[in-house]
Amino acid sequence: MERPRVEQLLQFRRLPTDGFILALLVLYTPFGICLMLLRIFIGLHVFLVSSALPDGLLRRVIVRAMCSILGMFVTQRDSRHRDKNVKIYISNHITQFDHNILNFLTTCHTPLLEGQSGFVSWARGFLELGWMDNRTRLAEALRHYSSLEGARGLLLFPEDETTSGKVGLLKFSSWPFTIDSIVQPLALTVKRPFVSVNVVESSWVTELLWMFFIPFTVYQVRWLSSMSQMDEESEEEFAVRVQEHLAVELSVVSTQHTKSDKLEYLKRMKHMIPQAAPSANSQPSENRARTFLPGLSISSLSAEDVRIAGMAKQVKEVLPHIPLSVIKMDLGGYKRSCWIYFKVNTKCVDTTITNLLEGRVQFTPEEVSVSSSSISLSSKPHLVPNKLVTSLKKDAPTAKPISKATFEKSPVDRHLSLQERKEALYAYARRRYVEKHGSEPQTEESQAEEP
Repeated sequence: MERPRVEQLLQFRRLPTDGFILALLVLYTPFGICLMLLRIFIGLHVFLVSSALPDGLLRRVIVRAMCSILGMFVTQRDSRHRDKNVKIYISNHITQFDHNILNFLTTCHTPLLEGQSGFVSWARGFLELGWMDNRTRLAEALRHYSSLEGARGLLLFPEDETTSGKVGLLKFSSWPFTIDSIVQPLALTVKRPFVSVNVVESSWVTELLWMFFIPFTVYQVRWLSSMSQMDEESEEEFAVRVQEHLAVELSVVSTQHTKSDKLEYLKRMKHMIPQAAPSANSQPSENRARTFLPGLSISSLSAEDVRIAGMAKQVKEVLPHIPLSVIKMDLGGYKRSCWIYFKVNTKCVDTTITNLLEGRVQFTPEEVSVSSSSISLSSKPHLVPNKLVTSLKKDAPTAKPISKATFEKSPVDRHLSLQERKEALYAYARRRYVEKHGSEPQTEESQAEEP
């Protein structure tokens, strides 16, 4: 069976694609807005009641009944498999409120793994132990916590990130399985009419408002038999075994994609969106790539992006007729082939110039004004031999720019044109050396001929 790609595990579209369901959603919208405003008011009371009541069965029953008014329903199956002696619950991760809903069924804590600590994390029901940037130290703190008498159980999500819950599971991290040798798997499914239960990069506030807007959201929990770590079985192998078992029970695929793969894919798609600007020669696939991830925000440039932009500027000054997006793509970007993205990573100004001149990269030349485009050898030390860079910095001549009119069509002609420019640079450097030192510069061949 073919393993799904990481993007197939995620949900990017909130609204339905079916025209009939979309029409029903439009008709429901006025009622949904009124319901959302009413539920916001009721939700404040639910929060106050849950904060005032002591922790226990009575609190869970009251809060669960009040949350049903907010449209949050939870059902459980196969509760006979529930082991009250187990302190570690392992579940797949679908929404940002999974831990709150599962807390209606059993008293448990979920540690805060990322985000800001303080009142917001406490209000959302997370347990703050610190060590968010160190999973090993966090596991040690959780082991110490679970060993305390009367401590609650721990609800952990080894995927570390949410998925759509319909295709597959992200690879389980091994650190949750270092806390205890016995775990209780929980198979979680979430259903909701009209819209998706979660969308990539949607904040928990947005998800909460959509939950208040939609008539109801049903969380279905199925208790699976507890699993123990076998003798001579590592934590990584134990995690894989639990993941495979949970995937079979959910009728999804167990994948090797991790949280880092998901974040890398989203980052890559953010950089693909601004490059796919509409043009007369753009292909339909480019338009699909530009609208493939609606609603994604463009992140700030990293240090590597700034470095690529600086090298692209140097290439642009040498070849002003080349589009800047093409130059950046060849220096260090991602190209698409049959909807599969592969990395192009020259990270070298000279290599990119050669690729462009020899026709290895396809592009449409831009119109360039010759009067405003000129380059100086003093600002292009990578085009001159390293030993003669210093002597050329002061009074190097201005090289003739390459415009669309002088750009050769044949790769052979372009290569000859490049060789002519290189020979002219070497001739000038040799003349400057002779004027300064009064003798010809020694080459490796002349040094070898000396006795």
